[in-house]
Amino acid sequence: MATWSPFISPDAVQFDVASLQANWPRLHRCDAEPMPDDGDVLQAWVLFHNGDFQRATEAGLKAGTDGVTVANKATSVYARFLEKREKTKLDLFLGVAARAEAQQALAPGNPNAFFWQAYALSQYSQAISVAKGMALGVGNKVKEALNHTIALCPAHADAHLALASFHAEVIDKVGALIAGMTYGAKKETGLALFKQALQLNPGSAVSLIDYANGLVMLEGDKKIKEATKLYQQAVASKPQDALERLGVALARVELQN
Repeated sequence: MATWSPFISPDAVQFDVASLQANWPRLHRCDAEPMPDDGDVLQAWVLFHNGDFQRATEAGLKAGTDGVTVANKATSVYARFLEKREKTKLDLFLGVAARAEAQQALAPGNPNAFFWQAYALSQYSQAISVAKGMALGVGNKVKEALNHTIALCPAHADAHLALASFHAEVIDKVGALIAGMTYGAKKETGLALFKQALQLNPGSAVSLIDYANGLVMLEGDKKIKEATKLYQQAVASKPQDALERLGVALARVELQN
């Protein structure tokens, strides 16, 4: 595995096993991931929350089936926020999707096996263009996997967020009529899902950013002022780990554009 670009944040909180266990409910409000009993998997999560995404991925994969979720999350976060090489980013997302699909066969009751397949395919589709992704049949796979995630775990905030973004992206790219007829994507459903995601995980910088983007896609320029306020809320939030810090940094960049 080639060396990944590092996450650099001198003032970031550094977790150990004990502090991660104490903060687990707050940090995993987004994905409803249960705290692992396996010490090696827990240590991989320590690496993830500290922003050591490559070592978290390697440690998760080494830990076996129970470590696949942390490996997939670490890879996905790294690919979305830190990887600059387009081909490498695409390959990373496709690798996550493949691992998650294999995980589903071994752990069909694990909602995050379905979520990370959907998330990786969604990000892959956005990278190659949503239109191309839909032509390849990615859209239906994403929607089915996210609906299954929510069916297994109604409290999965990130699944609601990703499904809301799916509705917004499809409507934005092909229009409301075709989006509704072909993919069942609806503006009202997307907006309701965004609000549900924020209720489940209030104050999340990443959720606020995705909601802001989705709001403009669904409602147009008339919502730019409201979207700007959401970015401002994201910047003002207090990040608890590396992922949240990356979200705040992204919101800050968006406000400058």
